[in-house]
Amino acid sequence: MPGERAIVVRRAEIADAPAIAKTFAASSAYAETLQLPFPSTSAWQKRVSEIGSDDYVLVAEIDGEVVGNAGLHPVSKSPRRRHAGTIGMAVRDDWHGRGVGTALMAATIELADNWIGYSRLELTAYTDNEAALALYRKFGFEVEGTARRYALRAGVLVDAYMMARHVQRG
Repeated sequence: MPGERAIVVRRAEIADAPAIAKTFAASSAYAETLQLPFPSTSAWQKRVSEIGSDDYVLVAEIDGEVVGNAGLHPVSKSPRRRHAGTIGMAVRDDWHGRGVGTALMAATIELADNWIGYSRLELTAYTDNEAALALYRKFGFEVEGTARRYALRAGVLVDAYMMARHVQRG
């Protein structure tokens, strides 16, 4: 479509830390994730520089500007849970509803399914985060349970859904 900008998803680099911190500085980002207000760029630089070999942090950029990120991590180091990965993501407020979350989720699932071989992907979403729930359902995630009083958000304990997506292998 004319005028649309391409969303490029790639692995995060240390230079992306200021943009990632900016994403999480928005009240909607820390309200809908387990991040805390006032993220520091130096903390994100450290986090990105210390990513383990089994962990992936991806960023979405448009015209060279990072506008969202997603993480894909093993659920556990236990050999009995090697088949499972967990996903977390955030999109900058001014890019909500413009395909960034979809691009990040598609890239994350492509990596998980076709290159890592996870057969189970897990994530957590607050029960009132309708936009995130719609995105996750679009990619085949289903609610497996509700965690009551899961996390503190703005002084109130809120519920979250435990969601998962399964891929049958061989």
